[in-house]
Amino acid sequence: MADMSLEDAKHGQQQFLSFIMANEEYGVDILSVQEIRGWEPTTVLPNAPDYVKGVINLRGTIVPIIDLRQKFGIKSLEYGTTTVVIVVKVTMEDAQKIIGIVVDAVSDVFSIEEDEIRRAPDFGHETDLRFIKGLANVQDKMVILLEINRLLGSAILPDPDTLSRILDNIDQQSQALSA
Repeated sequence: MADMSLEDAKHGQQQFLSFIMANEEYGVDILSVQEIRGWEPTTVLPNAPDYVKGVINLRGTIVPIIDLRQKFGIKSLEYGTTTVVIVVKVTMEDAQKIIGIVVDAVSDVFSIEEDEIRRAPDFGHETDLRFIKGLANVQDKMVILLEINRLLGSAILPDPDTLSRILDNIDQQSQALSA
């Protein structure tokens, strides 16, 4: 992935990784993206919200995986060959956490001038749009730019120590069942 150049920063440009969900294009700040991975099965966490698909072990780090379609209330689809997990770094309560988001497909990387980003329309107090940074026209299409910290910072997820204990319990239970 391209780093934002010094020249881009001087001109107020930001780079966004765009992805597709339900034929709409969304974007997240490229600086929050750690990596892009193909879909792989997860370890399911008991009593987690439906949109939390489970966790994966990413080089020794337990990473919660969130289905963004379900988080947004969009009809679920069966995961296919283009389904990817975008691993992002999120700031939650003054701590950095790594979270994976499942999306239909990755699209592109765009540089967008700060003054090209438009506020999302106000739909009243019943619609929570705090996680939308804004909207931008890019190559004749509208891209919804997400504030990933606001979107995932409110996700109900156990802390890493609790996740590790849950996974240890699951491993112990499965070993006991297979003995």
